[in-house]
Amino acid sequence: MSVPSKAGIAIHLAITPSSCVSCVMAFTLRQLQYFVGVAEQGSITRAAQNLSISQSSITEAIKELETDLGVELFERHPRGLHITHNGHQFLRHATKILAGVSDARRSFSQERVERTGGKLNLGVTSLVAGYVLSDLLARYRRACPEVEVSAIEDNGSYLEHLLVGGELDVAVMVISNLRDRMALQAEIIETSAYRLWLPLGHPLVSADIISVADIAKEPLIMLTVDEIEENTGKLLTALGARPHVAFRTRSVEAVRSLVATGAGIALLPDLVYRPWSLEGDRIESRDVSGALPVVQVGMVWRKGSGLPQSAKDFIGVAEALRSGRSR
Repeated sequence: MSVPSKAGIAIHLAITPSSCVSCVMAFTLRQLQYFVGVAEQGSITRAAQNLSISQSSITEAIKELETDLGVELFERHPRGLHITHNGHQFLRHATKILAGVSDARRSFSQERVERTGGKLNLGVTSLVAGYVLSDLLARYRRACPEVEVSAIEDNGSYLEHLLVGGELDVAVMVISNLRDRMALQAEIIETSAYRLWLPLGHPLVSADIISVADIAKEPLIMLTVDEIEENTGKLLTALGARPHVAFRTRSVEAVRSLVATGAGIALLPDLVYRPWSLEGDRIESRDVSGALPVVQVGMVWRKGSGLPQSAKDFIGVAEALRSGRSR
C-alpha cells in the first residue's frame, strides 16, 4: 500500500530491476515530469530552466524516484548526466503514463466544452462594441466560462453577410436599418433616442426648446460609424434643414473632444453619451423638439439555423440583461 505524496497523486508500477524480482513502487506525476525533462535535456540545469523551477527541486525529485524504484536512472559525471539502461526502460513507461494522463485530461476538458456549447462566433458593430457588448460579454463569460468566444468587429452590412453565410452564430449590432430581414432574425436589446450634444456655455444649453432649425445654424460634428451619418443626414433633410458639417470622424472620443472645445455640436444616440471628454471638459446633452428617430441595438442571427448551445445561452443572457434594465 502506498501513501500519496505531497504532489497529491500516487502512481503504481510493477517493474523488475536487477535488485529484486517483483517490486511495487509509488511515485508522483511531478517526479515523472521532472525525470522526463532531465532525460530529454540531458541536464538538470536546462531542465530546470525549461520547467521554470529550481534545480534543487529536480535533484530532490530524481533522488526520491531512484529510491522508490531501487535503481539508478542517471550516471553523474562532471559534464552532466547520462541516462542508464534502467533509465531508458523507465523512460518508456514514464512517457506512456504522462501521455495517458494528458489524454484523460483532454477528454474531460472536451466533454466540458461540448456541454457548454464549445465556441461562440460573435460579431459586433463599432458603435455597439464599447457601449453594449462589454457588459453583455462579461455576464456571458461568468455564466459560460468554458465557452471559447471569437469576436469580430465590422460594419453592419458585412456582419449580415457573415451571418447569412453561417460564419457567425450571432451579432450584436444596430438593427434600425437591418437590410436582410427575410434571412435574419433580430431581437432588440436596447433602444436609444437621438439627443443634441453641446459644449458648456453654449446658448442652446439654456434654451427652453431646441428645434432642428436651431441645429442647422451650427457647425456639426458628424460620427461616421454604424450608419449614424446616414441617419442624421436623412433626419435633417426630412425636416428641411441643411447641416453644415464641420468635421467627420469614426471616433466617439473625438466627437466628445471637438464638441467640448466648441468646434461644433453633435446629434447622437443617447447610449454613447458621457458628460466628459478625455481632457476633462464638460459636455451637455439636450432634447430636440420634433419626431426624432431612435437607434435600436439588438441581437441578430440567421433564421432557420440550428443555433449552437453557446449562441442560445448568449441570447438568454442578453434577454436577462434587457429585462433587468426595463424594471
